Amino acid sequence: MSDFESLGLRAGVWTVRLHREHAPARVTLACNGSPVAEAEVQPEGPQSWRISARVPVECLSDGLQTLVLLADPGDADPGPGEMLGSLSLIAGAPAGDDLRAEIDLMRAELDLLQREFRRLARATAG
Repeated sequence: MSDFESLGLRAGVWTVRLHREHAPARVTLACNGSPVAEAEVQPEGPQSWRISARVPVECLSDGLQTLVLLADPGDADPGPGEMLGSLSLIAGAPAGDDLRAEIDLMRAELDLLQREFRRLARATAG
């Protein structure tokens, strides 16, 4: 069973439930590979956390947009963090099939990996 459960998008706020022993130090919302907002983390029960992220209007446009929730440990030099989950939004002309959503998600994940590798390369070089 996954520790991440999406509760849906309502009135521009994406809400999820996370089942873990400890809450992440910080959760950010990324759109197309770039951080756009910080999410609110609240305790919901024993080892259960409710995370709410307001989706900025800048993330809403025609086509497919992929939102990703990232958790980081709160270090002084945080990397892109652990990907908790994703949400695909489609606006405008209807999408041909779900394959586009999967490709967009893979692109977002690849962007995160590239940034982390570059950050690690800079840290080891300097």
